[in-house]
Amino acid sequence: MSSITSRIEALRQLMASESIDAFIIPSADPHQSEYPADHWKSRAWISGFTGSAGTVVITATDGGLWTDSRYFLQAEEELQGCGITLYKEGLPDTISLQEFIIDALPQGATVAIDGSLFSYAGGEGLKEFFTSKGFVFKTDFEPFHTIWADRPDIPGDPAFVYPEKYCGKSFAEKWEEVSAALEKEGANAIIVSALDELAWLLNIRGNDVLYNPVAVGFAYLSTKHQVLFMDAAKVTTEMADYLASNHIELVGYENIYDFLGRLTAEEIPFIDPGKVNYQLVNTIPADIKCVYGRSPITWIKSLKNDTEIAGRKAALTRDGVAMVEFLHWLDTHIGRDSITELDIAEKLREFRSRQALYVSESFGTIAGYQGHGAIVHYSATPESNSTLQPEGFVLVDSGAQYLDGTTDITRTIVLGPLTDEQKRDFTLVLKGHIGIATAIFPQGTRGDQLDVLARRHLWNNMRNYLHGTGHGVGHFLNVHEGPQNIRLEQNNTPLTPGMVTSNEPGVYVAGRYGIRTENLTLVAEAGESDFGKFLCFETLTLCPIDTRAIDRSLMTDDEIAWLNNYHATVYDRLSPSLSDDVKEWLRNATAAI
Repeated sequence: MSSITSRIEALRQLMASESIDAFIIPSADPHQSEYPADHWKSRAWISGFTGSAGTVVITATDGGLWTDSRYFLQAEEELQGCGITLYKEGLPDTISLQEFIIDALPQGATVAIDGSLFSYAGGEGLKEFFTSKGFVFKTDFEPFHTIWADRPDIPGDPAFVYPEKYCGKSFAEKWEEVSAALEKEGANAIIVSALDELAWLLNIRGNDVLYNPVAVGFAYLSTKHQVLFMDAAKVTTEMADYLASNHIELVGYENIYDFLGRLTAEEIPFIDPGKVNYQLVNTIPADIKCVYGRSPITWIKSLKNDTEIAGRKAALTRDGVAMVEFLHWLDTHIGRDSITELDIAEKLREFRSRQALYVSESFGTIAGYQGHGAIVHYSATPESNSTLQPEGFVLVDSGAQYLDGTTDITRTIVLGPLTDEQKRDFTLVLKGHIGIATAIFPQGTRGDQLDVLARRHLWNNMRNYLHGTGHGVGHFLNVHEGPQNIRLEQNNTPLTPGMVTSNEPGVYVAGRYGIRTENLTLVAEAGESDFGKFLCFETLTLCPIDTRAIDRSLMTDDEIAWLNNYHATVYDRLSPSLSDDVKEWLRNATAAI
């Protein structure tokens, strides 16, 4: 019996002892983090699937995993032999998790969750659905305390104060903005649960989640209370002094449940039902008036201030230097030295770590050679690690955390001869990238209204990609942040000046190659006319796009002009920081086509 199947068997035995017929296991932690700390990676532990998104259901005799298109190929590989079936979200013939459970169990069966790992909206939605279908719904099943013998501890690394010279605004200034927004909503308090929102508002950072500089904690802020719920062992003397100077009380992490259970009537807390967990909300006394909606912190945080914008541009310039040094190294060593996918990740860390203010990677490098490039969130392992050859593509998606900004960049790199099909697909993706980069749009436009600009050339050739075209990026915070995005699914958030958003169309041919071109952009003002204000994207990332893969016959004059102008800017901004040989390489890589 494999370790995964033995874990599932242990879970089933515990479920049977508590008369539970189905257990739903999400990817989240009590803060609804996209990337939870190891302590909360229970879905990965029970299934072996290590992708960042997915939900597992275990019954007495069956199991299923629901995940999105980024992970279809990865999930198929990682689930082999464990008895859990992959269900591909977003495809019309895929049954939902709820339908799976209804089909598998009779009415009156018990469906369970750990309420601390589901958002309030998610928990309520499941409860309403299953109880309406005649099932018993249990919200306090916590089996991993029992069956996960070597479970990692809740992170205990010290948190630290994030200096105002990098974040641009003090806690007091941010709280004034947030409290004004709360007042407009009829609330006088807020439960801060999302770790990036906690970090942003209090100007603190940490090392509790790999790649994301956040610290595990909650906060409750109101006209009466300003409380940080965090284990005291994580708080340094410097941070304790900082909290005291801002009149923020420090209370133990788990004490938030008791605190919320003692709230009095003058408190009107604002709750984001997508970010505050189900268990937390259900500890609040029933007579307390709560206001529900999207956290105002989400919106305010997405609008970068002048200090953050200047810092991001500086960080992306240094990151561009590191990327060019890496591209030069790869181009001059491919075919001469043995280079693997894991070598690429290590080399990128090496070049970036030489740059000022470097802290860490912003996510695990995706270096996919040939067919591995078609696995959207591929992560090389010692077992899968491919050796690069002087032919085809390698797709490299990587990024860094610098104290003055977070970066995220993807380049598809030519290693040797390409087919006409590869050049066509690369060019179609580039045309889509340029379509977004050059877009001018009215104030109030949403990302989903622009998404077709990235896809139209692919669609015209009956190609597509199933992930989003763009996501928000935090400031020395999470590499994925909202509320804005650019994708097919409707998102009512208007693109607004100050938002940093990726631009990353792609195409993936299973088993053969993947192509993606990604830059970070800043939503900026384009001008005003009788028809109102118009906005545009300012491209921030500085790094050459591999012109060896371009089929020039498919490019318009305007597209060629954009690329040549972009490359001229890349050379002008980066060349002063490069050695002579790398500078000469960059001159050739950015030569006009």
